[in-house]
Amino acid sequence: MPTRYGRSPWVDWFPKSRIPSYPRHRGPLTIDVAIIGGGLTGCFTAYACAAAGVKAALFEAGRIGQGSSASSAGWLADDPGASFAEVGRVLGLRAARHAWRSWRRAALDAAALLKRLEIKCRLEPSTALRTATSPEEVAWLKREQKARKAAGLDTAAVSARVIAEETALMASAALRSRDGATLDPYRAALGLTSAALARGAVVFEQSPVLKITFTRRTADLFTGEGTIRARRIIVATGMPTPLFKALARHFWFHRTYRALTEPLPARVRRQLGVRAAVIRDVNRPPHLVRWVDGERLLIAGADGGLLPERLREKTIVQRTGQLMYELSTMYPEISGTVPSHGWDAAYARTADGLPVIGPHRNFPHHLFAFGDASPGVTGSYLASRILLRHHLGEAEAADDLFGFR
Repeated sequence: MPTRYGRSPWVDWFPKSRIPSYPRHRGPLTIDVAIIGGGLTGCFTAYACAAAGVKAALFEAGRIGQGSSASSAGWLADDPGASFAEVGRVLGLRAARHAWRSWRRAALDAAALLKRLEIKCRLEPSTALRTATSPEEVAWLKREQKARKAAGLDTAAVSARVIAEETALMASAALRSRDGATLDPYRAALGLTSAALARGAVVFEQSPVLKITFTRRTADLFTGEGTIRARRIIVATGMPTPLFKALARHFWFHRTYRALTEPLPARVRRQLGVRAAVIRDVNRPPHLVRWVDGERLLIAGADGGLLPERLREKTIVQRTGQLMYELSTMYPEISGTVPSHGWDAAYARTADGLPVIGPHRNFPHHLFAFGDASPGVTGSYLASRILLRHHLGEAEAADDLFGFR
């Protein structure tokens, strides 16, 4: 089959007849919390609010789960993906240690929640290997391990022999983490939305919020066909939209790319290790490689700056080819394999690599979840817990680490 460019495989594979449809927002509505953004962060947050007895409404400009979440690589990573040593140097050892422990706890709790809700999203536990090949990369990895060990974080080094046995890669060294998982992010978003509805939340699709005004006590949101009065607005769009362009100065904006192979023949799969780990190298930008359904390889990387929309399709085609070539240098056995999908995802990054989750002094009644540049979707769950604590007035002192800095 020809390669599907600009389309998420997670959405492509979901039966069209089973995609739920939610109403557009019309008329007046009074609510405790209005959540803008129907990706995984918005869906986790809607469920968290509803489960806590908070009357919440979720507003998505397009279709639930079909934006940046459906463009993700489908990985619950157990660390933020940034360099621990660098974050520690900028924010301090204590803050970095809290960030890494929070991320690991969020990965475990997110997986536990998806299991408890019986959401069928291809959730599978997975270890991860951060690999290094050149002497410079190995030296960097050793410094990273030393910094993590000094902070009391569990960090296991992996030898070249073990890497080759598990992944068939010729890397010199790696660090292993054990508490992650892989999943289908689109199915996860739909399942969380259904669970939130069952708890009393309301959901609107194709209902972009066009304007927001606020007084000392409440905020008013305006969609194309209705109004909403809320005590709290949670903005879970991942990056500042035009309504919040004043906050764009806190971020750098990038686009990352993904490619997914067609199913590989069994004889090829047998040559590529045990296919159990997510692999991430220390290149800049890094590559992420994971197996999908045990028979396809997904590679992410080739990050670059944002481009004009007119160049997007051409760039996706070019970067898909680039990623497939880079994957073939890792695994020569797949040379000539055709990608089934090539797509992209935009993201915002902060100076220290950690997301911004919480209030901003210039926007009363607002809470934000922006700037998650990690390679996984764990930050979505972490944000939902921090945002709920802020709304309930139960924010912890450590939550300030993820505030606007």
